Amino acid sequence: MNIGHTIADIRSQVATWKGNGQKIAFVPTMGNLHAGHLALVTAAKQRADRVVVSIFVNPLQFGPNEDFAKYPRTLEADTNALRGVGADLLFLPEVGEIYPQGQQAATKVEVSEVSEGLCGAFRPGHFAGVATVVTKLFNIVQPDLALFGKKDYQQLQVIRRMVADLCFPIEIIGLDTVREPNGLAMSSRNGYLSSAEREQAVVLYRSLKQAVDRLRAGDQDYARIEATGMAELQAHGFRPDYFSIRRADNLATVEVGKPLVVLVAAWLGGTRLIDNVEV
Repeated sequence: MNIGHTIADIRSQVATWKGNGQKIAFVPTMGNLHAGHLALVTAAKQRADRVVVSIFVNPLQFGPNEDFAKYPRTLEADTNALRGVGADLLFLPEVGEIYPQGQQAATKVEVSEVSEGLCGAFRPGHFAGVATVVTKLFNIVQPDLALFGKKDYQQLQVIRRMVADLCFPIEIIGLDTVREPNGLAMSSRNGYLSSAEREQAVVLYRSLKQAVDRLRAGDQDYARIEATGMAELQAHGFRPDYFSIRRADNLATVEVGKPLVVLVAAWLGGTRLIDNVEV
C-alpha cells in the first residue's frame, strides 16, 4: 500500500492508474477504523481495480464544543488494518494541505433541505463541513465510485444530493451498518463508552426495531411511534436529540407508499450515538 501526504502525491498515482484504464474506488474516513470501515474497503475492492482511502479528521465539521481535540487518532493500527484488507493508496493530509487559506477563509459547500433538521439541527455547520471536505477529496482523488456506511444516514443523503447537484461523475454506494454482536452500530465514538454504557447502548437499536415492527404491521400513527421511541430511550438513561420517521430517499416528511427510515440520535453519558433502520 502506497501512502501519500500531499494532493500532488495522490493525483500523480491516480493519474497513472487511470492512464492504464483502471477503475478507482474511494473510501473517505476520519480514522480510528473499525470493522465497518474495513467492510467498505473490502466492498470497494470487489467493485474497482484500485482503492484509495483517506484518513483526515476534518476540523470544519466539528462544532466549537465538540470532540475534535480528543477524537481518537490510531494511525499505526489503521495503516496495518488497511494493508490487511488490500487498500492500494492511503491519503494522509495535514490540515494545511486541505485548507491552505485556513478554515475560516475556505470556500464552503452547503447542501440545502436534506442537511436541515435531524443532526443538522443539533450540529449547526456540521454538514457544510462534511460537504466541503468531501467535495475537496472528490476533486483530489477523482474516483469512479465512493463508498459510505449507512449508519451516518443523513450524511449519505447529503453526499448523494451534493453529487447530483454538482454533477460529479461519481457513483455513490451506501453499505449497510455493521453491528456488534449485541446490535450496537459500530462507531469510532463507541470507544468513549464505559463497559456498562456499551451494554446499555443496545437499547438504541432495540427501540428502532420496535418502531420498524409497528410500521411493518401497518401502524401509521407516526407521531405516537416517535413519542414511544423517545420515551423508551429516556426511561433507559438516554438524552435523545430526536427519534424520527422520514422518507428514506430525501429525509422529507413521510408520504404513504414511500420507503421509510427511522432515525435516532441520543446521548448516553458524554457520548452522542446515532443509528437508523430502513423500512
